[in-house]
Amino acid sequence: MTDCFTHTVLDKYQAQYELCNGCGYLKAHDPFWLEEAYTTAIANADTGLVARNVAIANKLAGVLYWVLKETGQNRYIDAAGGYGMLTRMMRDFGFDFYWNDPYCSNLLAKGFEYNETIGSCAVVTAMEVLEHVIDPIAFIEKIFSFSNANSLVFTTELYYGEPPKPDAWWYYSFSTGQHIGFFQRQTLDLIAQKLNMYFATANGIHVFSKTPINEYLLAFVTGRIGSRIASIWVRKKMSSKMMSDHHLMLQKMGKNEK
Repeated sequence: MTDCFTHTVLDKYQAQYELCNGCGYLKAHDPFWLEEAYTTAIANADTGLVARNVAIANKLAGVLYWVLKETGQNRYIDAAGGYGMLTRMMRDFGFDFYWNDPYCSNLLAKGFEYNETIGSCAVVTAMEVLEHVIDPIAFIEKIFSFSNANSLVFTTELYYGEPPKPDAWWYYSFSTGQHIGFFQRQTLDLIAQKLNMYFATANGIHVFSKTPINEYLLAFVTGRIGSRIASIWVRKKMSSKMMSDHHLMLQKMGKNEK
């Protein structure tokens, strides 16, 4: 690792950022400020949370159905699922999704928290997560270990070429202090090799999988037009869990509809 630049985080701490010249991984050295940064799990400045989840849900529906051939028979986990919005939206599509996040409260997918008694899952999602973790490889290995999944679908902004200047890339998110690791495509390629997995990426959606991935199909279903077509198709072909979940929650509460 070589020193890359220094910048202020949380408006008061000097952070040193270092670069791996071999794989392009850029990270904060010794991010001692993380506990303070996570006083609230989701930063107040994350005003794009809702729009991002809507866009991701449409893309993810197509990725699961068309690319990973998941038509709803299996279970799925949204790791670091935040308030539960994506879990709820994917259940509305018809996928049996469960929420998991040790650092945040599940507000929107209550009753569908994942635990080991539920059993293994086919796919895990981790949206806007890897940039937050100190050891990405250990995090990914843990995901596959506890879920027994075949694939991990995730998002994180990539950079290309030299690391962007500190004042030229919003994704550093210095003011929140929560983003501490940044990737190039070659970084993710090398992680996949280390984990003995296949890797594909398109339109901001990245996939690690134990089986080969059709990257052309991935590009189509995650594109601006393709994601709309794919999401509409999935809604028609699958049965939403919205009402069945409604009745299940009433049953758990010991209430009956009149």
